[in-house]
Amino acid sequence: MRHLLNPLDFSVEETGQLLDLAKDIEDNLPKYSHVCDGKKLATLFYEPSTRTRLSFEAAMLNLGGSVLGFSSADSSSAAKGESVADTIRVLSCYADICAMRHPKEGAPLVAANHSSIPVINAGDGGHQHPTQTLTDLLSINSLKGRLNDLTIGLCGDLKFGRTVHSLINALVRYENIKFILISPPELRVPEYIREDVLKANNIEFVEMDSLDDAMPSLDILYMTRVQKERFFNEEDYIRLKDCYILDKKKMKLAKKDMYVLHPLPRVNEISVEVDEDPRAAYFKQAQYGVYVRMALIMTLLEVEKSC
Repeated sequence: MRHLLNPLDFSVEETGQLLDLAKDIEDNLPKYSHVCDGKKLATLFYEPSTRTRLSFEAAMLNLGGSVLGFSSADSSSAAKGESVADTIRVLSCYADICAMRHPKEGAPLVAANHSSIPVINAGDGGHQHPTQTLTDLLSINSLKGRLNDLTIGLCGDLKFGRTVHSLINALVRYENIKFILISPPELRVPEYIREDVLKANNIEFVEMDSLDDAMPSLDILYMTRVQKERFFNEEDYIRLKDCYILDKKKMKLAKKDMYVLHPLPRVNEISVEVDEDPRAAYFKQAQYGVYVRMALIMTLLEVEKSC
């Protein structure tokens, strides 16, 4: 039995196999419609989510399985004080696989240590978001045709954004990756990412304040929102939330084959006028998330691939 708690839990080769399966699912969706007949997915979401929770549910339903669970801690026994360990022990009796989102870093690891079914980390605090990372890798590979020889721009909240941290960790395993890190000084990547991930792997990176200056160099621009829920001080949030807004004017500075990704939800960091640009790929990215989660569920359940 395997869990997915960290983007690096799968090797580069295993990640490649997962992305190949996701691509085959995209191209041949009907043939996968019964591979999980009789299987149940439990979604344990202790904090709000729309895309991640519903994409997990859509993934399992597409595979012919069923879904049970809760969408907030208030509607679970956590409101009565039940521990994560006890919750997962009980859910292991009801379901075959579990996806968990929790505001506390490390909670999915605790669950995995007490679970008799595979546990998928669907986001834990500001720590990791491995299924979003797999979605991002599938998106980049599908749009650019490769996961090497790329200049990736990461823009916005690089300090608290778990999607950014997970993506950096995953991409440093590929050849000739360069990062341009675009953020205000207060929201730059944490020191451990800079030292233990980027520098330790001899990855070329530049930290910049200006999105305009970065645009011409990018193959991928990964936008993120400034997350109010990660701030202790509301004044800091208000001051920084509108620092970087992508619009048509900025898009004119980019390459013709540069693509814009965003883990969503969007607030105002991407103007709606950009949605019409063929390089705006964030809604397609959300669709890729369903395919990659279908592939992940099949892999962790060791379900036989359809002929």
